[in-house]
Parts: sequence; structure tokens; C-alpha cells
Amino acid sequence: MIPKIIKGDCRTDSRGTLFYNNDFDASAIKRIYVIENQHVNFVRAWQGHKIEQRWFSAVQGSFKIQLIAIDDWNKPSKNSERHTFLLDAKKLDMIMVPQGYVSSIQSLEEGSKLLVMADYLLGEVNDEYRFEGDYFK
Repeated sequence: MIPKIIKGDCRTDSRGTLFYNNDFDASAIKRIYVIENQHVNFVRAWQGHKIEQRWFSAVQGSFKIQLIAIDDWNKPSKNSERHTFLLDAKKLDMIMVPQGYVSSIQSLEEGSKLLVMADYLLGEVNDEYRFEGDYFK
């Protein structure tokens, strides 16, 4: 499975704005949290999961998200293909991150907030992998 965007949208009328994503099925979600990087020059990289899936959505500001499929969790290829996505809070787009990927998350605006949803509870599985920020070329 490869990462994909699940398109959201918004509608504005005299009452205000409604942000929605009618194609997102949240039935697998077991927990949620929000990431707010300390500044736009900071890149939160590379962390991922062999078993867990994640869904990302910008709820404030915008983000550059890069994803890499891991071929060997002990010594992954350093020149693996990157999938790059831009998320903006102006739409409720979601990135579906399948199991087997690591991510790099960078805020593109100060104060940006990224909603993260996961299909396992915290501590339900031991499934967190991290690689140095410069590991992948």
C-alpha cells in the first residue's frame, strides 16, 4: 500500500466556514494527538512504524510531510524513494500513512498544528522506529 491524500474541502456562508472530509473513514482510529514543531526550520525526522498506520491533517497552518517505505528495519536503504505531500489547514485533507513507513514533518508556518491519528493505543504494540534526520539521502 502507498500513502495517499484523502481530499477534504470547505464551504463558507453567512454563518461561517465548515471544514469537512466526507471520504475519510475514522473507524480504525484508536487515539489522536497534535504535533506543533518549535519553529519552521525544525524538521521532525525520521520516525515510523512497521505495524501501525497513521493519518495526518493540518488543523492550523501548513506542513511539508515526506514519507519513505522501509525495506529493512535494521538497515534501510539510504536512497529510498520519498513521497512528498503538502498539507494546509484551509482544507481538511488527510494523508493516509500505511504501515511500514517513516515520516519527516516540517511546519511551513509558525504556529502550525498537525493532527495525528493512529490505529493502535499508546503502548498496545512496541512499534516505534527512529532514524537520524540525515540518514536518508
